[in-house]
Amino acid sequence: MNQPQVTTGDKTGKEQAPAVVMQNVSFSFSGTRIFENLNFSIPGGQWTCLLGPSGSGKSTLLRIISGSLAKVTGIVRFEGIGRHQRMTAWMAQKDLLLPWLTVEENVLLGARLRGEINETKRSRARALIDAAGLAGYEEELPAALSGGMRQRAALLRTLMEDRPVILMDEPFSALDALTRLKLQDLAADLVAGATVLLVTHDPLEALRLGNRIHVMTGQPATIGQALIPESLPPRRPDDPAVAGLHAALLDRLMGNGP
Repeated sequence: MNQPQVTTGDKTGKEQAPAVVMQNVSFSFSGTRIFENLNFSIPGGQWTCLLGPSGSGKSTLLRIISGSLAKVTGIVRFEGIGRHQRMTAWMAQKDLLLPWLTVEENVLLGARLRGEINETKRSRARALIDAAGLAGYEEELPAALSGGMRQRAALLRTLMEDRPVILMDEPFSALDALTRLKLQDLAADLVAGATVLLVTHDPLEALRLGNRIHVMTGQPATIGQALIPESLPPRRPDDPAVAGLHAALLDRLMGNGP
């Protein structure tokens, strides 16, 4: 089987974050068919949230979009951006900070590995560190940081990649409730305008952040119709409008909706 064909659309006018279009994507693992002719689109410049039970293929879908899986068939197409750009950046549940590097050096890790370190990169890293509330911790090692601070640094490292598509695999799930809310708000501010696909097990997190919400079920996996919240993120958990959306989303997770 061949690797999926990856293409990008041409830019027209002002560059915008691309949509991601998957056509007839199929993938098997250890003899189990995870996807069979999956067709799914992610709008450009918005947050799309994906929920579903463990093992339903959510993280696998992120890997397919990133191009990191072999033996995938079908087409993954990025529409609305030039071919010269790197497409995706990844943020995982674990911060994966290198313990021997400072906060600033961890944020700059991708640029260092590509030999792109310069004063412009360092200035941007320091500006992001300041925006994330980590000013004064630039020279600290990860061991000196709280879990929330470490995840902030991981978010900044992802943003330093300056990719138009950001793939997030439950990046806030290990945090306490208050820290999670603060980091959700920070992420909503810092990645505004990017195309984001967030995998989460938390319906309220999806409702706070998502412009569109999908539920993945079954095997081979299917992705249900989008639930489109009525207001833009971030939303407050105590917002009365969230209650009805939360109930509808739980219905879908329980298999009672499209």
